[in-house]
Amino acid sequence: MFFFFVGGVEQQARQVLKSGIGKCISCGSPADLVEYDKVLKLFFVPVWRWPGKHPLMHCKDCRIFFPPSLDKAAAVDAALRCQFCDRKVDPSFRFCPFCGSAL
Repeated sequence: MFFFFVGGVEQQARQVLKSGIGKCISCGSPADLVEYDKVLKLFFVPVWRWPGKHPLMHCKDCRIFFPPSLDKAAAVDAALRCQFCDRKVDPSFRFCPFCGSAL
């Protein structure tokens, strides 16, 4: 008796946080910062979905996901802004001088 299993896990963009803030590392087209879900598919049917841990960059053209740290423009912008109050902060600070949150 033989059994064939067709399935796998893929990532799907759930919500665009910032549009066009970086460049794709593969094709060079604009990339968006997105929240994503991981989706388990069995026989090409979504069975189970769970949220990803951290936002990722997503290219609409080549459909790849990659961390913002690989995109130098987005990494510089993210390092200079507080993630809670979204104000520019000196990269040498450990705490935001405006809201007091840890960076």
